[in-house]
Order: sequence, then structure tokens, then C-alpha cells
Amino acid sequence: EGQLAELEKLNAEYMDFLSRGKTERECAKIAVGMAEAAGYRNLDDIIAKGESLKAGDKVYAVNMAKAVILFIVGTKPIEEGMNILGAHIDSPRLDAKQNPLYEEADLAYLDTHYYGGVKKCQWVALPLAIHGVVVKKDGEVIDVVIGEDENDPVVSVTDLLPHLAADQMKKQASTVIEGEKLDVLIGSRPLAESKTEGEKGKKEKEAVKAGILKLLKEKYDMDEEDFLSAELEIVPAGKARETGLDRSMIMSYGQDDRVCAFTSLKAILDVENVERTACCILVDKEEIGSVGATG
Repeated sequence: EGQLAELEKLNAEYMDFLSRGKTERECAKIAVGMAEAAGYRNLDDIIAKGESLKAGDKVYAVNMAKAVILFIVGTKPIEEGMNILGAHIDSPRLDAKQNPLYEEADLAYLDTHYYGGVKKCQWVALPLAIHGVVVKKDGEVIDVVIGEDENDPVVSVTDLLPHLAADQMKKQASTVIEGEKLDVLIGSRPLAESKTEGEKGKKEKEAVKAGILKLLKEKYDMDEEDFLSAELEIVPAGKARETGLDRSMIMSYGQDDRVCAFTSLKAILDVENVERTACCILVDKEEIGSVGATG
């Protein structure tokens, strides 16, 4: 019973981690908060002050806001080795392209490409949320999360109704939905016709796209050019949930590989006074072959 109570507490923390950490940036930020609460210090600050590390010191470093490494310094010299835990904090998703916003058939979409091992047929007719950052022309970085609050709208990738999908149903699962068809529907309401004198009745070109741009400007002070420096990830909306009538399982996006990332992080934060230096590495880009500056 004692172990079950401990397990339930850990599971609740894990579900919160999954619900709040849907991108590698969000996971890195959560990890840093947990590390600092456990007494870890930023390695950059220690270097800036010219301090040396000694046995028992707890430090962390962040790489480009997407990867985190934590150390607790052991009493034995580093030449005798380290105990290392490693996991990745990126997961399959859809990414908005650099110039993604377009209008087709009086509907506004975001053009996307899929990231990682996406099972494309699972991403249609599903409530999706947008997470990421927008870097403004003046250098300001704006965090964006749309679709997680119960009062937020969600976005989606459309699918065909069953009675219109005869050809689609003959395809193999891998080709039912093509990668190029995973564009995200984000709006259908056109910008109202101009009411100014001399402009009355004039219809806006691509009025639905114009309506979305007006909304983005009002809500986020974001222009279309800002997409070029934005990093917007589209993920399933909603929190992690207990699954099964006996609540014995967890259903959530991103458990590959945040189940290992969270437990590795918890493990090193629980450790005190080690002999061999302990290290926990939480990295990005595993889903696409561990490439890039944060992989």
C-alpha cells in the first residue's frame, strides 16, 4: 500500500509533466525549474564567477533552449567514470513551414511538414493545439499556446466523410493520408467588406486569410513575415488522462520518450552525495536521427 501511494504521487507528477511539456522547449523549461528547486545551479553562472566545482555540487546547462544536461559531482575523480542517464524530449508532431499561411476554397490553412515517426492516418479529425515561439522583428520572443485552455479554439487536419471516401478506403494505411495532406485548417470566416467611403463593397483578396492575419495582429501583434522566424509545433490538444475503469494506465501524447526523460530527471534530482559523478542528459532531435545542434 505504501508503494502504491508513492507510485500514484509519481504518476500524478508524470501526467502533469506530459500535459505541460508538449514540445522540447517546454520540457527543457520544466526540467530547469525542477532542477533549480532541487538546488541545481546554472553552469554558466558558475563559470562567469570563476568558481570551481567540488564533490556534492549540482549543476545544469541548457543548449539553445532545447536540451538540458545535469550533473551531481562525485567524490571519485572523473577518470573513474560517470553514471549516465539519457533520454530524448522531442516527439512526433507537425511543424508549420516558414511561410505556412494560405487560403484554398475559402478556407485558411497552415502548410506543415511532419516531424519524426508520424503515423499519418492518426492525425486527422483530431483536436490539435499550436505550441511554439514567434520571434518579432525587434527581437522580442513571444510564447504561443493555442488550444490547451478549455476556452481556446482548436485546429485540425480534415478527413473525408465515410460516404465520400470509397477510393481512400482502398488504400494501405501508410497512404490513406499523404504527408502533403496534413495541412492544418485554421479558419473559414472572411474579413468583413470594407466600410470606408469609396471602398464600400470592395472584397478583400483572400478574405479568409486576411481575417486570420487580422486576428493574429490583434491577439499576438504578429505579422505574416513573423512566420519566417517562428517555430510553431502542432500537437494533440488536451491533458494526459488516466485510462481504464481501474485507472491503471495513462493515455497521453508524447510518452515516447518523455516517460524515460521524466523518470531519469526525477532519479538524478533524488540523489545526494554520489561517489561517481552522475549525469542526466535530455536531448532533442532523436525522432529524426539525432542530427542538428540540439541532438
